[in-house]
Amino acid sequence: MNIFERLTSGEEIPMNDPEYSQIGKEVNKTIALSTKLNSSENVDEIREVLGQIIGKPVDASTTLFTPFYTNYGKNISLGKNVFINHACSFLDLGGITIEDDVMIGPRVSITSENHPTEIATRKSMRPSSVVIKRNAWIGASATILPGVTVGENSVVAAGALVNKDVPANKVVGGVPAKILKHLDA
Repeated sequence: MNIFERLTSGEEIPMNDPEYSQIGKEVNKTIALSTKLNSSENVDEIREVLGQIIGKPVDASTTLFTPFYTNYGKNISLGKNVFINHACSFLDLGGITIEDDVMIGPRVSITSENHPTEIATRKSMRPSSVVIKRNAWIGASATILPGVTVGENSVVAAGALVNKDVPANKVVGGVPAKILKHLDA
């Protein structure tokens, strides 16, 4: 497996790994495309450049408002009828899946990357995928941490810090996020 496959499999990789420099090369390509994305003049052009960043076409029903920030992009999977508001940041080396009909508010951060707290291993990448299930709504300025799945139809309140899975049909909020309400499906 190459380093990107190792990352999406959840392998912890130290920064002195012989393949680690490959990440920097790909990040530089994404930076160049991100500059083009964030200076695009309409949603169709944005969709086209976003497709180049993630390495696959973006469905015409999906809308992204810029600016948008990602470090790699190729490990982002977007469903149909997704809306992503402006100033969102996705760190996707561990993988981010956003299913159909998801709404993401402005300034949302989703990261699939972490580092150990132990001093001896802190300069390692510890990836863990994030999944946002169908019809979820992520409120403004929420943060979704590595390894989290947000369940179908659930709502993450504005400003929440989500560090554990959110069951389907729930509203969560707070720091750290806690279940606030059950939604009838």
